[in-house]
Parts: sequence; C-alpha cells; structure tokens
Amino acid sequence: MENREVAKNLYEIADFLEIKGVPFKPRAYRRAAKTIETLLEDIGTIYRRGELKKIPSVGASIASKIEELLETGSLGYLEELREELPEGLRDLMEIEGIGPKTALKLYEKLKISSIDELESAARQGKISRLEGFGAKTEENILRGIELYRSAQERVLLGYILPVAQGIEDRLKSFEGAARISLAGSIRRRRETIGDIDIVAVSEEPLKVMDFFTEMPEVKKVLMKGATRSSVLLSSNLQVDIRVVEKESFGAALQYLTGSKEHNIRLRDLAVDKHWKLSEYGLFDRETDERIAGETEEDIYQALGLSYIEPELRENRGEIDAALEQRLPDLVKYTDMKGDLHVHSNWSEGAHSIGEMAEAAKSLRYEYIAVCDHTKTLQIAHGMNENNIRERNKEIERLNREKEGITMLSGVEVNIDSNGKLDISNEVLKDLDVVVASVHSGFKQPKEKMTKRILTAMHNDYVDIIGHPTGRIINKRAEYQIDLPKIFEAATELGVILEINAFPDRLDLSDTNLFESRSYGVRFSINSDAHNKDHMRYVELGVATARRGWLEKKDIINTLTLEELKKQLS
Repeated sequence: MENREVAKNLYEIADFLEIKGVPFKPRAYRRAAKTIETLLEDIGTIYRRGELKKIPSVGASIASKIEELLETGSLGYLEELREELPEGLRDLMEIEGIGPKTALKLYEKLKISSIDELESAARQGKISRLEGFGAKTEENILRGIELYRSAQERVLLGYILPVAQGIEDRLKSFEGAARISLAGSIRRRRETIGDIDIVAVSEEPLKVMDFFTEMPEVKKVLMKGATRSSVLLSSNLQVDIRVVEKESFGAALQYLTGSKEHNIRLRDLAVDKHWKLSEYGLFDRETDERIAGETEEDIYQALGLSYIEPELRENRGEIDAALEQRLPDLVKYTDMKGDLHVHSNWSEGAHSIGEMAEAAKSLRYEYIAVCDHTKTLQIAHGMNENNIRERNKEIERLNREKEGITMLSGVEVNIDSNGKLDISNEVLKDLDVVVASVHSGFKQPKEKMTKRILTAMHNDYVDIIGHPTGRIINKRAEYQIDLPKIFEAATELGVILEINAFPDRLDLSDTNLFESRSYGVRFSINSDAHNKDHMRYVELGVATARRGWLEKKDIINTLTLEELKKQLS
C-alpha cells in the first residue's frame, strides 16, 4: 500500500469524526495523513523497521491503525465509521465550501448523499430554499462540483514526482536500458499530472518490457508489446514506456514531452523548410534523409531555434523568442540559497527549529526564515507576542551553537478582513522576515480582497505576501483579486510576493508569474514546510518559476545571506 493510499484512509477517518462532531481527533488524523502523503520514504519500509511512531504526528493509536492497514489492506475502525454514517456523505465534503455540518444538513433535509444528487438539487433550486442557504450558495456549490470533477483524473505534481523519479531511477539501474528519461507533462513540470510517460533506448527492448511490467508497484498490465507497454500502479496512475532506437531518442523525447501546441508550431517550422518532424526524427521531405533526431538540442538547432527548456514548451511565445535568441535565462534548481517560510513546533510544525536547520544544511542552504503562525490562527497553535519573543531567544541561541546555517526570526502573520495584522508593529519591527497571508474570508468581493491585501502591503514591516491568491489546487479556486494592482504595489513598495511551493498551492501559479513579468516584481520561492521533509518542495516552486519565465534575478532567495539582509533592510 502506497503512502497516498494510507493517507487517504486517515483523511477519511478525520472527515467521519468531524461529521460526528468529535473534537480534536480529526485534526490529529489530518496532520498524520498530511505527513504520510509527503514522506520521502515508502511507509511500508518504515513499518518493517518498526519506526511508524517515529513519523511526525503519528502516535501509538494512529500507528496501530497504519499497521493494520499495511498488514491486511483494510481497517476495522474505518469500516465501523462507514457503517455508522450515511453512504456518500463524506463525498459531499469533497466539494469546496461544504463542511461536516453542511453535509449533514443537506442529507437530513434533502436526503442528498452523492455529488450527482447535490448537483441535481442545486440546479433545481432546492438548496437555496433551505434556511441559511441562498442562490449564491448554490452557485458556489455548482462551481465547486465543476472544480472537483475536473480534478479527478489528475494528480498533484509534488506527490507523484518522487514516484516517477523512483521508477526512472530503477529503469536506469537495469543493464538492458541504455538511456532513460521521463517525458510528458511531468517533464514539463505541470502542476497536475494525468499519467507518466517514459522514453528509453535499448538493444533488448523485450527485456526492458519484462522489467518494467514486473515492477513491485504495478497493479495491472494494461498493454505489453515489443517496444511499448502500459501499466497501472497500485495508486491507479498509468505509466507508459516506449523504447526507441538511439537515432530517434531526441525526437521521441521531444514529441512525447509536448505540449501539443508547442509541437504543432515546431512541425510548422519544419514544413516551411520542406522537412517533416515526427517522433522518429527530423527528415527531408523529398529525400527522406535524416537531419536530426538523436538529441532534442539537434532538432531545435536544425530548426533555427535556441534550445527550449521543457518547462517553457506551452506555446506562450517561446518559439518566437527562441527564433530571436531572446529566451529567458531561467532560474536553476541549484540557484536557491535558502527558504524564507518554514514552520517549527512553536506553532503547528512537526519539528524543532534545530531539526529544521539541520534539514536546511542537508540541502546546502545558507539560511532559513522560521515563520511560525500567529495568534489569530488558533487551529495552527498561533503564537502571541510573548511566544514570539521566547521563540526568538531560542533562535539566537541556536545561531550561536550551529555552524553552516543561519536561522532568521520571522512570522507568518494573519491578514484580517480589513487588511490589519494580528501582531503589533512593536514586535514585527524586531523580526528579520515578516510573511503576511490571508487564511480566512476567501469569498470577499474582488475590490475588498484587493484593498485588504494592499492595506497589509503598506505596513512598513511586511516583507513578503504569502500564497497571494489563496488557491488550493483541485479544491479551492483563487480568490477574486486584482493581480495587476498587487504587482504594481509590490514593485512600488518593495514588497516580495511568494511562490508558495507546497504541492497543493504552487501560488502564485505559472500563469500568474508569466503575467507579472512586465511589472518588475521580485519573488521568494518558499516551501511553507510544516515538517523537515517538506523543505524539498522548493524544487516545485522553482519549476513553477521556470514555467513562468522567471530568472535568477527575480528571486530574492537566490541571494547570499549578506545580499538578502541588504534586500530586506
């Protein structure tokens, strides 16, 4: 059983307990589930070492339930909860804005127990006639259903990338494969992935097919051929592999990486030269002579283009830019010097400041900013002014004791409905980094939400606006906000906008970042880590920045510590 499957069971328990009105426990199960689905290591391996209780947020009770899941494939406690409550009730809570109380009310008043029934009731106006509901509620429910359904066939990049890279590494270790590469949308680092594509070169393709289809995570072989195979993983994700000749590897990799619109433009360029471009190579149309195909670089060069990085291949102007030799010098994955938004166990983080610092050292960072939640966010054990002062003493002590890493004192302060912050300026002025974020009131009108964030940006002590559009991918749409006004203010005030790298946020999005380029905005790519393993998510933020055409100069945490201090002063 994969990490995501174990986490799914724990999330389901949390939802059922919340429907029943059980206090505290739902949060504990959700924290454990979030930790497990973001583990770097397979939970089965951890179990076999007898170390389930060493996983952050996993105590003895939850560990015993995970053990039962891994040993039997099912969980008696969860089955009992399912029997106690109406079937389908939990599904309603998958829709944005429907919590346990609302789901229960919809069932009790209208006997709604499925998403199809929910949609039908909303379209017939039945929900708006209930006390406490209205036409706007129905509109939001229908919008939420549309978002939910569009998300069902795609998986978050951050959760599936380690799986894909693990398969890629395993294939690379197989002696029968000469070259291996991920392709498709996962190579372009799109925020959600439909399936995994792999391209290989081998003189023994049948052996590669045998090795591929017999991998331990394969649940079902969908198709097995001499040069192509498809499998379904235990997580229900499809993986396709294609073995090609050495001379066609670059062409196949380029073709399968896409995007479709980008490939169409390339084929048009080939046609203009009386050539033809396919997954097998670039050929002269009249003589069928091979012009290029072994590497992607050769294909782009033959077409008169600078090499276009996979993240840019979305037909957003990259081909014209490549023709004119004006592609951006994209920020590199190795450019990051630190992380300016991590949480510790002073709020809802799973690890101590010292443990977070050691994790940062392993990533070869120079610094991290410890930005724990503040008091209004009680669900996250937010700190008040006195807590912040005490925590800062710990940071000062650790900075004296630890070498090779600097911990900056910070907070993630809450922006209230009027744009005010929940920590006094008297405390904020003594911090190294202040991240200001919206955590509630997401449905405010566009004008009010924009004014709310602009008000916070005008506070002299705010350095960074955290997850600026508030979206949760596949669950919650961006709130209504005038981004051009935010971009203008950020440039004028010198406020940094965050690229929150957590897998279900990636906020700002790549399209937001692409739009921002003409404003001169500067950004910070942050993990928003709630445990030390989350810090690896910065890679996803860098991928998003690259997809948005950003360069190293646009990202402040590519600066050295001394350069950063000057920037923030």
